[in-house]
Amino acid sequence: MFFGFNIYSGLLLPFFLQGIIVAAVLWARRRREDAAADGWLALLLLLFASRLAQWMLGFAGWYDSHDARSTFMFYWPFSNWLAVGPVLYFYFRSITNHEFRLEPRDWRHFAPALAVVAWHGVVFAYDIGWWHGLQGRPLPAHFGTKGPLAAWADYQPIGLLADTLGYLSVLVYAVHTLRAYRAYARYLNDNFSDTEQLRFRWLRNVLVAVVVGTSVTLVFGLINIFVAPLNYVQNWYDYLFTGLLIYYLSISGLLTGYRLAALRFQPAPAPATFGPATFAPDITAHPLQVVVGQATALEAGTADAPVPPPVATDLHTDALPVETLADPVLEPDGEVVRWTTRLLAHMHTARPYLEPELTLGELAAQLRTNTSWLSKVINTGCGQNFNDFINEYRVREAERRLRDPQFRHYTLLAVALEAGFNSKSTFNRVFKKLRGQTPSEAARQE
Repeated sequence: MFFGFNIYSGLLLPFFLQGIIVAAVLWARRRREDAAADGWLALLLLLFASRLAQWMLGFAGWYDSHDARSTFMFYWPFSNWLAVGPVLYFYFRSITNHEFRLEPRDWRHFAPALAVVAWHGVVFAYDIGWWHGLQGRPLPAHFGTKGPLAAWADYQPIGLLADTLGYLSVLVYAVHTLRAYRAYARYLNDNFSDTEQLRFRWLRNVLVAVVVGTSVTLVFGLINIFVAPLNYVQNWYDYLFTGLLIYYLSISGLLTGYRLAALRFQPAPAPATFGPATFAPDITAHPLQVVVGQATALEAGTADAPVPPPVATDLHTDALPVETLADPVLEPDGEVVRWTTRLLAHMHTARPYLEPELTLGELAAQLRTNTSWLSKVINTGCGQNFNDFINEYRVREAERRLRDPQFRHYTLLAVALEAGFNSKSTFNRVFKKLRGQTPSEAARQE
């Protein structure tokens, strides 16, 4: 029988097939829509599917078939943890930066993983190509299905060393990517007024799941080495978790629409190696710090693009809303104060916050300035990030409509859309964050 079905192989088979099929779909979508993130996710799914295949095919009888299938099991690089970390990191890079492409220097991250593949290739070439193919000598191990070099390697710490470095690599890259994700959340708040579809919270959950999964595998390995040898059935549960991870990655990746040209997040550099000291973030690369630094240079007149002087306007401070935004956290200088006045006047008259997908760049273009300076004006002059600054106006607009008898017949969704929100869920979340109660609770108080 080519594939022996039983409870252990049968339960892993659907996860394996899903990983392969979804990887093919994602790769086709990558080619069709030029979405690099789809390609990285496809590769990540293949890595996990390959690892799962070892135990699935083993329980399907391939190790005990004593033919070419057994030989395949001994020479195929099923598990390559050294590739998982870099692929996960570059998937994050491509999903948060539409313009990201792998540079030649980035290939160094895959050097350890390629070394593992190369080692398997050398063993296969010697045993099957030279020993058995050219010399015609029978394979000496496992009923004539395993060559001398593969049999020798079983008694060497090569596999253990590769797995240990692989676990460490995944943990290092996952921790670094989680830190980058937090920086990405700050980047969203500083540049986008509607961040609901851009946060990719499921990706954060995947990062945590990969860390947990790697830790589970590490625990199984430590028990097997230092406590008591585990049998194939006991190790099977580790691979079942890999199957669940494949399922989650597949569904989340297919349902995520992330081809957004406006996303150009640049995190701190990835770890060049996989030692514990290599993932300390370079805080100078944080987008917010870069913005503040550029704004300071602009203020001092040292940057290439000087701060545009305030444009003459007939708008006065008495035209601003009676309520003021949060008190500034820093003492603004005179130029910031003038630009804050101009910004608030623009918000009062043009009401750009009614555009659901307003970005920092679009607002800067309306004010004929650059994003670096406008970010400083909002952060210093208004004491808020861009996201909270815009949503404060939207919440006020919603409150005004909830109080106005003219809009009594409006649903909360209609009020949310009229106030500039993209969805009711975003409206509820932002309203609760800024007012401490839900819109429905506020409406009942009116």
